[in-house]
Amino acid sequence: MSTRTLPSRTRRQHVGDWVLHVPQTLRALVRTDEIWLTVLAAVVGICAGVVVVAMNGTIQLMHETLFEIPNGSRLSSASEIPIPRLLLVPTLGGLAMGLAGLALARWRPRRPVDPIEANALFGGRMSFTDSLIVCLQTLLSCGVGASVGLEAGYTQMGSAIASGIGRSFRLRRNDLRLMVGCGAAGAIGAAFNAPLSGAFYGIELVIGTYTIANLAPVVVASLTAVFVERALRGGIDGFNLILPLDFPVVQFIPILALGIICALVGIALMRGVTIAEGWFRRSPLPAWSRPMLGGLIVGTFGMVTPMVLSSGHGALRDGLGMDYPLILIATGLVLKSLASAVSIGSGFRGGLFFASLFLGSLVGKVFAGVLTMLSIGPVMPSVVYGLIGMSAMAVAVIGGPLTMCFLALESTGSFPLTVAVLAAVIVSSLTARRTFGYSFATWRFHLRGEAIRSAVDIGWVNTLSVGRMMRRDVRTIRSNTSLEIFRRDFPLGSTHRVVVVDDSGRYAGIVLTAEVFSPDTAATTVGDLLHVPGMVLTPAMTVKTAVAMFEESESDALAVVDSPETMRVIGLLTEQHALRRYTEELDRRRRELSGE
Repeated sequence: MSTRTLPSRTRRQHVGDWVLHVPQTLRALVRTDEIWLTVLAAVVGICAGVVVVAMNGTIQLMHETLFEIPNGSRLSSASEIPIPRLLLVPTLGGLAMGLAGLALARWRPRRPVDPIEANALFGGRMSFTDSLIVCLQTLLSCGVGASVGLEAGYTQMGSAIASGIGRSFRLRRNDLRLMVGCGAAGAIGAAFNAPLSGAFYGIELVIGTYTIANLAPVVVASLTAVFVERALRGGIDGFNLILPLDFPVVQFIPILALGIICALVGIALMRGVTIAEGWFRRSPLPAWSRPMLGGLIVGTFGMVTPMVLSSGHGALRDGLGMDYPLILIATGLVLKSLASAVSIGSGFRGGLFFASLFLGSLVGKVFAGVLTMLSIGPVMPSVVYGLIGMSAMAVAVIGGPLTMCFLALESTGSFPLTVAVLAAVIVSSLTARRTFGYSFATWRFHLRGEAIRSAVDIGWVNTLSVGRMMRRDVRTIRSNTSLEIFRRDFPLGSTHRVVVVDDSGRYAGIVLTAEVFSPDTAATTVGDLLHVPGMVLTPAMTVKTAVAMFEESESDALAVVDSPETMRVIGLLTEQHALRRYTEELDRRRRELSGE
């Protein structure tokens, strides 16, 4: 069938999934040699670095043009912004965002797949078109001052390019997932000038598991992206701060307490986004106008302090080492949290990566101010608690404990501080996992009804369906058949069980051959010996659902019907076969992850 004769929806998917394949010789090299796979990861890193540089340059140009800030200055740390622009730019930008969303809902109604979801469910397959749309929406949102970060756009675009390159080489499922992780690693590495942070972001959050085989490609992709960013823009300087050379053991008590507080604030932020979304959804406003209201609210907050605008890079970099009054820091913390929740809740596109870093630094500074007011022992400088809070809160919202530890190390160059960050990060991660159980990304999946807790590949579970595992050569018998006829047609030893249907051909139950031949039976027809009459499987059920059905029914075999409505028997699945296939797939995935 040609593309022209396909239905319009199928044709759009076909065109969007089209990839130009490279010559067979190159494909063979990459598919069989991990060195060439690492070279391909370097290419992915180059692309991710270029994406980050292009997006950063675009955002800076938008901020300078739309908000009339001096060249090279950051929006969130601008000393003076004309009030009319503070109100009009986010509001009109929200209107543009809403109208664009309205057009997209008609032209491309399907939801884009992000890197974590792609690796968890789709074997690393991402749509370049959908990702480009997400990237443009993120640029628009951040460019007009919405309180969102660009990191979601970085990783979306870097991973989509990596997925397209991997598919052009026809990579195996596991290698394609690895390439998606390389794209995300390169994007984050280039965004923060932190190759180790980028590499472990890709491993912890996008690939989901660490193996020796994964390390080289991911690190090479991150390093390459960082080199590209440095070559094109000169790199991003770390924090030039004076930090303690030692952290007494007694200081780890408030550090651990700060980790717990940051986790709780992070959970409140994630729930706040959900509350804001629910409020906007229940409001009488049409969907296209909600971002406009969200932009107006953010612009109003920006009149109080510009640190609420955009992602907050400038405010974090300029304010981390400054000792501002406690009331000013607390006000910024509250307004930035509300602005982030309103921005995402109203329909702007973006993430909470950098917002969580900035908010965490504010939480740390507030924590230091409270300790100083209470005069509880010797208090470390507020910048120390700001750095620790930055990493601790980001772990609660984003995940990736090692990612945040390496980010602290690469940003400050202080190993003693990194040890303190590690302690706070562990406590924050444990608190978030035990009290909430989700990162922001997996929380969004949960709200959509998808059981994704990480990027670990669970898509194969969906492909291992009942329809693939069942036996189709199943014989049936009517429920009103006498036992004598059954014994004649199914001699003892010919089969263990027979599926029974009623007069209209609908599933009725399963009868065991041994019971029919038992001399103690008092039944006269097959229908008197039915088992599991109300328990059936359907072809679309996954192996995990089937195993749960076997446990619930306490039966070692269940009939497969075409649908619960018609109940036409099309096959039979035994518990033994389902468990064996599930075990085989688990073992195969384990061997893939371990590089065997």
